[in-house]
Amino acid sequence: MTDLPRLLAEYPFVHWETVRFRDLDSFGHVNNAVYATYLEAARIAYCLALMGGGLEDMGIILAEQTISYKLPAYFGERLGIGVRVTSFGTRSFVMEYTVARASDGALIATGRSVQVAYDYAAEQTVPVAEAFRTAVARYQAGHDPAHEGEQGEGV
Repeated sequence: MTDLPRLLAEYPFVHWETVRFRDLDSFGHVNNAVYATYLEAARIAYCLALMGGGLEDMGIILAEQTISYKLPAYFGERLGIGVRVTSFGTRSFVMEYTVARASDGALIATGRSVQVAYDYAAEQTVPVAEAFRTAVARYQAGHDPAHEGEQGEGV
């Protein structure tokens, strides 16, 4: 994608969403709760791009999420959500997000989430897999989001 907003250029992965009518509140802008869904879609798309496989292979669970709202977004606008892993613990990792409007590059929101590695069959946390740590390091070191095209487009 050649028109990548400057704010998203530093992110190794960018997921795109187009604001739908159902995303709006009574004031005509994106409802605050919808941003959690946008971040979730970006997080899942990042992990699938990183590791392949399906949802059942992910082995993570959301433990914490914060979102800071900067400007409203409106129906039909195209939003890019930049995603990156910023740190690892033994059983968890932190992701950071920036939401920017495609048309003018304006900062719409920022977010942070903590994911825990989880074994759903055993119903317990597990150490973050070394393969995941390595994949993140490789992906984030050498990936250019400006050349992703339309991957991750929400409609």
